[in-house]
Amino acid sequence: MFQKIKQFLKNKYFRFATAAIIYILWVVWIGNYWLLLGLPIIFDFYITQKVNWTFWKKRGQKKTVLIEWVDAIIFAVIAATLIRMFFIEAYTIPTSSMEKSLLVGDYLFVSKVAYGPKMPNTPISFPFVHHTLPFTKNTKSFIEWPRWPYKRIAGFGPVKRNDVVVFNFPEGDTVCLQDQNSSYYTLARIYGRDYIRQNFDIIYRPVDKRENYIKRCIGIPGDTIQVIHGDVFVNGKEEGKNGEKQYNYQVWTNGSTINPIRFEEMGIARSDINYNPQESVYNLPLTNGMVERLKTFSNILEITRYENTDTTAMWKLIFPHNPNFKWNEDNFGPLWVPRKGVTITLSLENLPLYQRIIDVYENNDIKVENGIIYINGKPSTTYTFKMDYYFMMGDSRHNSADSRFWGFVPEDHVVGKASFIWLSLDKEKHFPVNIRFKRLFTAIK
Repeated sequence: MFQKIKQFLKNKYFRFATAAIIYILWVVWIGNYWLLLGLPIIFDFYITQKVNWTFWKKRGQKKTVLIEWVDAIIFAVIAATLIRMFFIEAYTIPTSSMEKSLLVGDYLFVSKVAYGPKMPNTPISFPFVHHTLPFTKNTKSFIEWPRWPYKRIAGFGPVKRNDVVVFNFPEGDTVCLQDQNSSYYTLARIYGRDYIRQNFDIIYRPVDKRENYIKRCIGIPGDTIQVIHGDVFVNGKEEGKNGEKQYNYQVWTNGSTINPIRFEEMGIARSDINYNPQESVYNLPLTNGMVERLKTFSNILEITRYENTDTTAMWKLIFPHNPNFKWNEDNFGPLWVPRKGVTITLSLENLPLYQRIIDVYENNDIKVENGIIYINGKPSTTYTFKMDYYFMMGDSRHNSADSRFWGFVPEDHVVGKASFIWLSLDKEKHFPVNIRFKRLFTAIK
């Protein structure tokens, strides 16, 4: 009986039928029925065998160790590429912008099917790397032609409020090679475009090759966001208690220092501890729970949360980068998040909020002459959005470059949903004590 089942599974018609059904389902999911032209290739591979599709080996040739390795490598590359493109992708937390929900050294999987996989804008690229070839500083890992338009195939649902989302950095379209950690647009606002062009090598990156960021979705399309004294309000209501949010605090002592072991117990990294012995004050990023714990220490005199009160000099750093909007990271908005299909009235007053959307993300030519707004050469007093947009913030509210600084995240920049942590390493400790066992295989909330 077992032998018959084994023979049936090896039957070429059964194998062809199985491969064809999987391929057809994949084509239906993609929604590009031209790909059905690939069925004759599958038929020939399993049935007629007129073409040697495994060109690296001869038919009937006995497999050598080298051929077996080549087979394994090719299969692994193809399988891993498809999994990475359509299902899940590994991601590392490089900065503290999401602490304490996510920690530096967390390794996590990002679900592509949560919101639907995004088809690549640059389909021809070196596998398993992002935008730069390995062992090079600036060599592109992709070919700019052909370039495909934005398309997202079906997923489990839309981005929800408070999801932890991985996305392509919206201001990453233009990059200064000598300072890739800074936004080109921020540098240009501070130093001037002429200075930047004269002192930096500037390149352009398509959407899918821009840096990956991870933040929490605070606002979905149609929401109104406001930050008041550091607290976030969505549609007039204070946001829910999602994630482990932290803020920067000043912690005053009676002159004595806090035992470093206590910081370690609370999960405060050594790199986050900033102590001024002259004034006996610590500057620390803390969650509410950490603040309550510190209040029980006998040498603590006062704990105050930092708040930026400067509403005049921040416009070059804070969205929408216009001096008429006197906002900062702790007092921001109100700001309406655009929704696809909604038409708004455009004016010179609200144009700075949506100009980059109209001009860059939705590919229109926009300019202002004599107080009149022109879109694609026509005077315009309204605009209808073509995509949904999102407002993202880091859980470490004073240590996160997020939508308060660079604005909205377009739907075509969304990569996937951060699902679970599969490994977590404390970079301030040595193996094996650096493994955070309590965080292994935990879901991200």
